[in-house]
Amino acid sequence: MTENEQSQSGAEPQGPSKEECSQAMGCHLLSLIGLVIPFGSLIGPLVMWLVKKDESSFVDDQGKEAVNFNITMLIAFFVAFLLMFVAIGAVLMPVLFIFWVVMVIIAGLKANDGVAYRYPFTLRLIK
Repeated sequence: MTENEQSQSGAEPQGPSKEECSQAMGCHLLSLIGLVIPFGSLIGPLVMWLVKKDESSFVDDQGKEAVNFNITMLIAFFVAFLLMFVAIGAVLMPVLFIFWVVMVIIAGLKANDGVAYRYPFTLRLIK
């Protein structure tokens, strides 16, 4: 069976298109707007997900994942801020920041490759 016949018969599973991968990557990387705009880390992915969720199941999945992760990180940053009063927050805040940036970049790269990335330690509030 030739490659063309395989693709027509559906023998190979179809992954997300390049456009879907780019949009899913955007859902993750838009959270970096939070470096400039307060709460942008949540607003960016939320807007992208709400606009594109009906067009692609892959973008819907990755958008929910990005929003859930950024909600989790906002909660963690709030707790770390409260812990600043007992000094441990001063250590925890930079660790959380580095973790957030690294995870967002990894998720963006994986989504661009068509891989449905799952963030570690994330509350799945939006199903």
